[in-house]
Formats: sequence, C-alpha cells, structure tokens
Amino acid sequence: MDLILQLAKMIDHSLLHPTMTDADLRKGCDIARQYNVASVCIKPYAVAQAVAWLQGSEVLVGTVIGFPHGSSTMEIKVAETIQACREGATEIDMVVNIGKVLQQDWDYVRDEIKAVTEASHANGAIVKVIFENDYLPEDSYKIRLCELCSEVGADFVKTSTGYGFVKGEDSRYGYLGATEHDIKLMRHHSAPGVQVKAAGGVRTLDDLLKVREWGVTRVGATATVAMLEEAKKRYTNDFTESTLSTDDDTPGY
Repeated sequence: MDLILQLAKMIDHSLLHPTMTDADLRKGCDIARQYNVASVCIKPYAVAQAVAWLQGSEVLVGTVIGFPHGSSTMEIKVAETIQACREGATEIDMVVNIGKVLQQDWDYVRDEIKAVTEASHANGAIVKVIFENDYLPEDSYKIRLCELCSEVGADFVKTSTGYGFVKGEDSRYGYLGATEHDIKLMRHHSAPGVQVKAAGGVRTLDDLLKVREWGVTRVGATATVAMLEEAKKRYTNDFTESTLSTDDDTPGY
C-alpha cells in the first residue's frame, strides 16, 4: 500500500455538522469514494442512504451514538447502535456520559461502554469511544477511561467529537480537540489492541502526519480533500488538480 493510500485509510470523513443537508451528505460520500478513505462518519438518520451511495466502493459507513454530549440513557445508546448496524453501519463512534465521568461513577461508565461495545460486536461493527477531552480537567479521567475501554474490549479510544466547545473567561467558546499530550497519554494507557482516533483540529497534511507519528491510526476530518491533494503534490510527480474543489464548502469542524 503506497503512502497516499495509507493516509487515506486513516481518515473517517466526517459528515456530522447539524446544518448539513442530504445534498451535502451525498457530496461528502462522493468525496469519500473518490479519495478511497477508510469510512464516512455520517448522521445517524442517513446511514442507510450512505450505504447505498457508497455501494461498490471500499469505503465503510460509520455513525455516532449519543452525539455530541453523551447524555442519552444507556438503553437508548444500545438501541441506536443496533439500529445503525441493521441499516449497514460497521463502525460506531459513541460518546461517553461526560457527567458520569466527571463524578467518577466508573461502574456506570464501564457498564455503558461495555453495553455499546457488545451490541456493536454482536452486529458486526467496531466501536470507538469518544472521551471529549476538552471537558475533562485532569489526566486521571482520561487514563481511567483508557483502562475501562481496554478492559471491556473497545476497538478505539477517541479524543473528541469536534463539537466540545468550552466557554472561556471572555465568554467566548474555544476548542482544543486532539492535542499531542492527550494522544500520547491515550496511546500509553490503552491496551496494545486498542487503537487511537484523533478528532478536532486535524486539518492539514502536516497535522495528519504528526498525529500518525504519535500513534494515531484514524482521524475524524472534514478537510479530507485538502489533506490528500497536498499529499499528492508532495509525494507524487503526476499531480493533477482534482475535479472536486480543495476549498470544500460543506460545513465541518
């Protein structure tokens, strides 16, 4: 597998912004097919549509559970997972119950991750557990989540949703997303068989290459076109302009 394809297969093309229309989602699936990325991560209601749009390609279909704040009941998260799998999703990105993490109700958090993981695996899907690190004030929370994910057999730990904005002292909302510190921490404290996904702030080829060096095997990204076109420029001599604009105007993070 050449380097450009390796990089493409790191990308879950994110199609989750609330303003995205069906036309935007279809366009995003077309981009995913053209660049042969690992998967699309699409709004839950559009899973079946994405499966149809991507038929005949190697691109997998994933979706999100309890998105973006993780506050659904455990039973609803499991039901969402099962429905998504029945409609063709083979990758499930679930958000932990952030409030339960912050109050260190680890039994609840473990049971929830386990329930969604078991439902995913029983239906032929992998599961990526989203921590939303911007909301977690101490490394100890992230470390414990890595330990729990390793314990119950989750396939990935994931830094962020891309939408976990934190209000600052100036009343403006900011977001760090996938940081070097967090990625290295999560890689170190997860079992060898648990992979790391970075989301939030991976927007350039250099960003992609950096997180790869830190142990990331997947990223959630909306800047897919820009990153992979830059990879073509950098690593091939026969670069030609894409038929799709590198200035992708679909909403994202």
